[in-house]
Amino acid sequence: MQAREGGAASGSKARHKRRAADVQQLLPLAAPEAEVESTPAVQPASKRLWFCVYLPELPLDATGRRHSPLAVVEDQQGVHRILLANEMAAAAGVLPGQSANAALALLPEIELEERSTVVEQQTLEALATWLEQFSSFVSIASRDVLLLEIAGSLRLFGGLRHLRRRVASGLEQQGFAASLSIAPTPLAATWLARGNRRACIRKFANLLPKLRSLPLHCLDWPPAAHTALTGMGVTTIGDCLRLPREAFAKRFGAGRLIELDRALGRLPDPRASWRSPERFCADYEMTEEQSDRELLLAICQELLEAHEQFLLTRQLGTQRIDFCFYHLKAPATKLSMGFTRPDRSARRFAELLGIRFERLSLPEPVIALRLQGGPTQLLKAESSRLSFDRRSRPSECYSMTELAERLAARFGDDAVNGVTTVAEHRPQKAWRQRALSGGKTIGQPAFMRPDLKRPLWLLPEPAHLPVEAGLPLHFGRVTLLEGPERLETGWWDEDGIARDYYMAVNPRGMRLWIFRNRSRSADWYLDGIFG
Repeated sequence: MQAREGGAASGSKARHKRRAADVQQLLPLAAPEAEVESTPAVQPASKRLWFCVYLPELPLDATGRRHSPLAVVEDQQGVHRILLANEMAAAAGVLPGQSANAALALLPEIELEERSTVVEQQTLEALATWLEQFSSFVSIASRDVLLLEIAGSLRLFGGLRHLRRRVASGLEQQGFAASLSIAPTPLAATWLARGNRRACIRKFANLLPKLRSLPLHCLDWPPAAHTALTGMGVTTIGDCLRLPREAFAKRFGAGRLIELDRALGRLPDPRASWRSPERFCADYEMTEEQSDRELLLAICQELLEAHEQFLLTRQLGTQRIDFCFYHLKAPATKLSMGFTRPDRSARRFAELLGIRFERLSLPEPVIALRLQGGPTQLLKAESSRLSFDRRSRPSECYSMTELAERLAARFGDDAVNGVTTVAEHRPQKAWRQRALSGGKTIGQPAFMRPDLKRPLWLLPEPAHLPVEAGLPLHFGRVTLLEGPERLETGWWDEDGIARDYYMAVNPRGMRLWIFRNRSRSADWYLDGIFG
């Protein structure tokens, strides 16, 4: 009997637990703040901090023009209407939604620029590339929102305040009007930035009070959802959080409910990391054709500085860059430059470009330029020496590699070549030419024993030496120092050899590399001179 009562009691407890769980599903989205603090939602083991960069005027900022009255227009049902206007145009009464004709009537000198989503995307990607210096995780969240995960960058940049200040000043210098916010979740940071709340929230406990007062337009939900919620008297995120979960999901979709939970940290919110391409490519379009070479060189210098910054953030270098000069009525003019070693210095590239530019023939004026970097490779840093003598000034000097680059830039890549060894025992076939400027080595370096001695000066053809008393003559009778070293190879082709090589010295002190054929006519020949 007692067992039955115990079973009935346990069944009653189970039913009460199920009812409590059902009731909990019908409770509002957010409990009181004390409950949120005591029972935090799903949070990662390592705390994350998200930095949101919201660009409300990106169509205007992408034009790059701020010093004259300007407005961006967009085609709306066959009529060009103002999308955004800068401060100078707005001061004259030009407002979003006006027609282009109305704006011209108010301000005849206004410049109207048609919106280009392609340019906006390129500008957003360029800005994401710039932000990679502050975080290893940059995400393009939407057409006007960039997210950075900065928890691991705080110590590197001296704290949150200094990091935020550097990002804000950098954006201002580049001419971007941005709204910045920091929060533990990416959605919360995005909504705060869209609400123009310069918030800096590091703890989940402080997140809910900041989100409650945000208006619904910060959520970027469809207009139908906004209209329905406004008709119900729901105007803020806090009003949404007070609605029953099940009814909210049925009315507005489970996706909206998931967004609210992700913003509060109750559900994980994975983001895709955006990585800039490893090869640089940038264009410069001009408003009119240009033939001024000084101006073209200045534009190339600007592109090279951007290329240097691109490589610097990745600690990479390149041995090749390609310029392309576009014309309206002629094929594009291409200019390729190669280097003996990987580098990223815009000053060095510009100096060589100035030399090459003197020989460049442009058939027509230039309307656009493109700079494309070559394959990249890791760049090894080198330490220079410190000079403690204030009187001594560093003099400009060039290494052999830099001299070869300057000669190649002056006379052409084919005029200057290097030498590489080849895995071959025959002296006349043991070396080949190779390109110095970013080219691939022709042949593979030969494995040579360190005890083998070879002269750097080989004769075009072995010279026959006369013989006296069994020894060869070269300005007198030579003295054999080392040898013989037997080379017998090349039997598989028509240029085989069978020789005994000796190192010798003549009466004038010249060190010679001579050999004797192992054939029927055992004559002596001079093949090279050591010095």
